[in-house]
Order: sequence, then C-alpha cells, then structure tokens
Amino acid sequence: LKIILRWLLCVRASQILVCFQRFIWHKRARGSGERQDVGGEMQAGPIARDDNAPLYPFPEGWYFVASRKALRKERLIQKTWLGQEIVAWSDAQGRICVSHAICPHLGSQLGPSAGGQVRDGCLVCPFHGFEYDITGQCVATPYAPAPRSARLKEFETRELCGMIFAWWGLAEGPPRWDLALPDESTQDDGWCEVGFRFLRFPGHPQETAENVVDLAHLRYVHGYDNVEQVGPVSVDGAYLKNVFNFTRSTKILGIANTTLDITAVAHVLGLGYSFVEIQEHSIGMDWRLWVLATPIDGTRIEMVLAGQVRDARKAKRPILGLRFLPRRLRTGVINSTTLSAQKRDVLQDVAIWGRKRFRQRPLLNRSDGEIRTYRRYCEQFYPGGGEVADRDELEPRIVRA
Repeated sequence: LKIILRWLLCVRASQILVCFQRFIWHKRARGSGERQDVGGEMQAGPIARDDNAPLYPFPEGWYFVASRKALRKERLIQKTWLGQEIVAWSDAQGRICVSHAICPHLGSQLGPSAGGQVRDGCLVCPFHGFEYDITGQCVATPYAPAPRSARLKEFETRELCGMIFAWWGLAEGPPRWDLALPDESTQDDGWCEVGFRFLRFPGHPQETAENVVDLAHLRYVHGYDNVEQVGPVSVDGAYLKNVFNFTRSTKILGIANTTLDITAVAHVLGLGYSFVEIQEHSIGMDWRLWVLATPIDGTRIEMVLAGQVRDARKAKRPILGLRFLPRRLRTGVINSTTLSAQKRDVLQDVAIWGRKRFRQRPLLNRSDGEIRTYRRYCEQFYPGGGEVADRDELEPRIVRA
C-alpha cells in the first residue's frame, strides 16, 4: 500500500509540473502571438494577446542591408540581421547576393571575420575553399567537382538609390510587395549623393515607425509648432501614407536663428521602410529622408537615417540656402546638416523607445491622430496575417473628456 501511495504521489507531482510548464508556455505564447499544437511545434495562430505582451520581433518586410558604396569598399559585408548571420557581396557586373553566412559543407562562417573572401565574383569559404556564385550555388572546390546540392540560402534583394534591401518573409515564396518609392534620380536632377547616419538601440520597428502617425509627440518631444495633419491616413495593402505640416524654430549651421515651414509626405512600405518627402517653403528646399529600422537580434534594432537634398537654385533666402557655395558643395553641406539634426531628434526618441513598454490596447485621446489605423495596418506583417481571436481585445481605447 505504501508503494502504491508513493507511486500515486509521484505521478500526481509530475502531472502538476507538466500543467505548470504548460501554463508558463501559454502565458508566453499569448505575448508572442504564437500557439502550440499537440506535437509540440510552434505555430502562428490567431490568438488573443495580453495587453502588455511584447511584439513579435521579426515582422515581414524589406529591410536595409548595406549601401552600394559600402559594399564596393568592403567587398564582403557580414552582419546580424533579423536574428540571422548574413553576408553580402557583388560580382564584377554589380549583381548582388545576400545570403546566410554559414557554409552548407561543414558549417564554417563565411564572413570576413572568419577569413571568407570574394574572388572573381565568388564567395570563397575559408575552411575548405568551396566557391559560391552570385546565385548562391557552389560552382567549384579545390579538390573535387562541386556538389550540386551545396547551395547557400539567399534572400531576394532590391537596390534603391544606392541602398540595398533584402526581403524577410514569414513563409516561402516571392515578396508580397515591392519597393517603388521614390523614383530613381541622379545628380543631374539636382539631388545630391545619399548621406547616412547609423544608430543602434533597444527597440522594435513597429514602435519607431509609429512616429509617422503620432503627431502629438512632434510637439511634446521635439518642440515642433503648428503641427497639422492634412487629410486622413490612407492605407492600401502594405502601403501607408500620411501628410502633415509643421513649423520649427532652429539654428542654421549654428549661426542664424530661423523658422522653417515644412510639409512632410510620409510613405511607409512595411515596418522596415519609411520614406518621407519634405518640402521647406520659406527657403524653397526639397529633401528626402529614409528611416530604415532593422531588427538585429530580437531586442535591438539598427536604425539607418538616409537623406538627400535637391539643389535650390533659386532659393528664396539666399544666405540660408547657401547660394554663395558651389552647387555640389552646397547640397552636401545642407544634407549633412539636416541629417545631423534628424539624428538629434531620433536620439530624443531613443531615450523613450529604449525604456517604454508596448501597450496592445493603449488609452488614446482625440489628439492622438490615427494610431488606431496604424495598429490595424501593422497586423498584416505578423504570423497569422493579423488575424486575432477577438479584434475587440486589440482595439485601442478612446478616452473622452
């Protein structure tokens, strides 16, 4: 009888432990937007999420990899990108490959940190000399015919204005949308070379891209004045557009105090690609700004600020428009100054992004703009395609005075 009782107690204890483990997992799953089947495999699914649950770390979309200029200089770039170790290189014709950085032969790292190199347009493994062409196919080894099955897993790529992007999909298949903005242009059109600023910090691309519709923070965090939305936010599939006006008092080149009168047209194509067309009316200057947030490891993101200015040949304010400088020098100076100012703005946001918690159902008021529209737009980039068990559970709450 004692043996039977001990056996029953052991079984009961193990059942309690299993139930407790399942409870812990389901609590985490509610936060990650995932569910588990009987066999133990993780699956995306339409489940309700806890109000304070973290966002899925790697939403679907196009994400920045490197600039063409950097790739030309480095020849082989390696980085951690959406939790993956990747490499990027190009051949003599300028064709680009972005692929996983692990050799399928015996698992060597292919990046320059391990001795990987590009030779005659092929990526050469530092371990046994396997060579991979721009399609990811192994085309040669030093001592035997290249195995047909040896192939790198590559990512679909696009190049836009000298910036290289790769597609991160939640499922196999071609990209669900393309990068069509802006139209390609050259320096002959008056646009200067694209400049860059780089930052890394704890965050998520949905949180950073939300600034496009969170106009209230422009006043409170950055000190913008006369912030005014022009029409409602428009959404068409993966494309979101928002137009707004504002004025800003600033010091140009640390010398002259002035007030800038600006119209911004923000285009969002997924959470990793935001492109803003900026028109400054008092000087007569056009500027393009890209805000490119790429998850690194599920906790931190790399934010790339890219910008280019079009020459204001007939600037309304010649001194502020730097008309006394040669054209190329003028646009380069203005672009560099404007990018540095934008980076200072972002650092003000970083102090908040790095410490805030995502609220699935935020308490909104009428001045919060179209955050609700934006949140619905974002659902399509996560496992389950944005389907949830009960949409009312995710609906932001409007607080009326």
